Amino acid sequence: MNADLRRATRTDGSARTRDGISISYTLHGDPASSRRATLVHSVAMDRQFWQPVAERLAKDTAVVTFDARGHGASGKPPGPYTVEQFADDIADMLTHLGWDQTLIAGASMGGMVALAFAARQPARTSALGLIDTTAWYGPEAAKNWGGRANQAVEKGLASLIDFQTTRWFGDDFRAKNPDVVQHCTDIFMKNDMPAYVEACHMLGRADLRAALPTLTMPTAVVVGEEDYAAPVAMAQALHDGIAGSTFTVLPKARHLTPLEVPDVIAAELDRLLARAAK
Repeated sequence: MNADLRRATRTDGSARTRDGISISYTLHGDPASSRRATLVHSVAMDRQFWQPVAERLAKDTAVVTFDARGHGASGKPPGPYTVEQFADDIADMLTHLGWDQTLIAGASMGGMVALAFAARQPARTSALGLIDTTAWYGPEAAKNWGGRANQAVEKGLASLIDFQTTRWFGDDFRAKNPDVVQHCTDIFMKNDMPAYVEACHMLGRADLRAALPTLTMPTAVVVGEEDYAAPVAMAQALHDGIAGSTFTVLPKARHLTPLEVPDVIAAELDRLLARAAK
């Protein structure tokens, strides 16, 4: 790692995966910090999703945010995609950064990817944050996610905006924070259609339930009280399946809590980092 990167408080870069895909990332804070966090965004978003939380953590933590495969400025190869493949992309990015261990946290899709990473790379996972997510979307998952992908192809991404924004944010938040809602809408509308379709099918197939009892690192499960995309019952199943995990339900919050209540999510991750350091 060069001297400029060591001195920087925020640096953009890219890493090459084992199959040659470029993963674009932003490193926040002091890279020399012993506290390290890797944050994984929701489907159809990009690394900007975590900006409010990363800014709060970066005062004493090295934080990496990145665009997952098929998203943002990262490579968009043909599918099929898997959450395990996304997890391996993270491992390759961390090797590029010289990180042997990190807290990994993800929201929604990012939580499934974080879970897959922790299962595949337990020695590199100092702690695990599972936010607004699940290990399995249920028996109708393939049908539901496939239907969303088909609608995007047939009617365009714009046809999903009302559906998405009401799932993402609570009614009061949407009314008071139209700029955040519009920003997420803009990112959503910029998605590459083939990559979006593959990401939807990936989530419809993913089933990580068997991994839960194998996880021994400090783990926090967090969910919005009003989340109906990955509801409280799914978060409860994660908590029940991971021994020693904590479980927090956030009042009046919906599905994208890192944007709705970044102070709360940053505090949750800060506590998780402290648990990992013991």
